[in-house]
Amino acid sequence: VCEELERVDSALRVVLSVHTGLNSLSLLQWGSEEQKQKYLKPQAEGTKFAAYCLTEPNSGTDAGAMLATARKDGDSYILNGEKTWISLADVADHFLVFAKTDAPQGNRGISCFIVERAFAGVSSHPIHGKLGVRAGNTGSVVLQDVRVPAANLLGEEGEGFKIAMSALDNGRYTVAAGATGLIQASLEASLKYAQERQTFGVPIADHQLVKRMLSHMVRKLDTSRLLVYRAGWMKNQGRRNTRETTLAKWHATVSSFEAADDAIQVHGAYGYSDEYPVERYLRNARGAIIYEGTRELQELLQADFALGTRENKPLRRELPAYSAEAWE
Repeated sequence: VCEELERVDSALRVVLSVHTGLNSLSLLQWGSEEQKQKYLKPQAEGTKFAAYCLTEPNSGTDAGAMLATARKDGDSYILNGEKTWISLADVADHFLVFAKTDAPQGNRGISCFIVERAFAGVSSHPIHGKLGVRAGNTGSVVLQDVRVPAANLLGEEGEGFKIAMSALDNGRYTVAAGATGLIQASLEASLKYAQERQTFGVPIADHQLVKRMLSHMVRKLDTSRLLVYRAGWMKNQGRRNTRETTLAKWHATVSSFEAADDAIQVHGAYGYSDEYPVERYLRNARGAIIYEGTRELQELLQADFALGTRENKPLRRELPAYSAEAWE
C-alpha cells in the first residue's frame, strides 16, 4: 500500500507511515487491552488519526538528548516540552509522546504516553517552507502542563526508548516501501518521456546514455523492492528485522533520490519545471534520507551488525506474527 501511495505522492504515504507504522503498530505491540480498545480500535477504523512525537528542536537522531519531561503526580503524569517535525501535528487526534520520567537515567529514563489532542495544554502549529512533501501537514506539538492519566502510560516507566526504536522498525519499513514506489514513478515518467521526445531525428530512448539512466532505475527498483519484501516476510513471521529493515530503508531512500535525479536529467529542462512531476519526486525523495533515521545512521547500523557489535536483544513485548485466522 505504501509503495502504491508514494507512486502518486509522498504525502499520501506519510499519513499511513505515521498513523499505522509508528503509532498504531506500537499500540498493537505494547498496549494493554484497555488501551487497544480505547485508542487502537478507532484508529484502525479510521475514525481517529494518530501521530508519533519523538523529535525535538534540539534532539533528532540523538533521541536521548530530549528535554520533554513527565512528572508523576498522583494517578497522573504532568508533561512539558515541545516536539517538532511531527507529521499530522495539526490533524492527529492521538499522539505517542516520549518524555523523560527519570532524566539522570538517559535513554533508560524515557517513557511513552498516549496523549489526546483534547487534553488541556496541548497545542500545535504547522511548519511552512518545506522543500518537499508540501501536501502533507508537518508541525510542532507543544505540551504545557498536560495532565495525562497514568493509565495512558504505554508499556512501563523507562521503556520508552525501546518502544521508540521498535516503532521505527515499522516506520522505516513503510518509508522503504514508499521510496520503492517513488522509484517506480520516476522510471515510468522517464520511459514515457524518453519514447516521446526526439533529438537528432530519433527518440532520446535510442541514445545509450539515456538507456544507462533507465537501466539504473530498473536495478534500483528491483533491489529496493526485494529488500522491502524480505523485511516484510520477516515481520509476517514474527522475526526481529532491524538489520533487514534499516538496510531496506537506507538502500531504497538513497536510490529513490538518485532515480528522481536521473528522471529530471532524462526530461532535460522540462524536468526542472513543474510542468512534469519529476521535480516533485526529487524534492519529496530528499526528506526520506533524513527522517526516521538518517542515511548516515543506517550506514553505522549496518556496519555494527556486520562487525557483530550490535544485535537484536529480546523485547518484553514483540510485535505478533501475522495470522490469517486472527485477521479474518
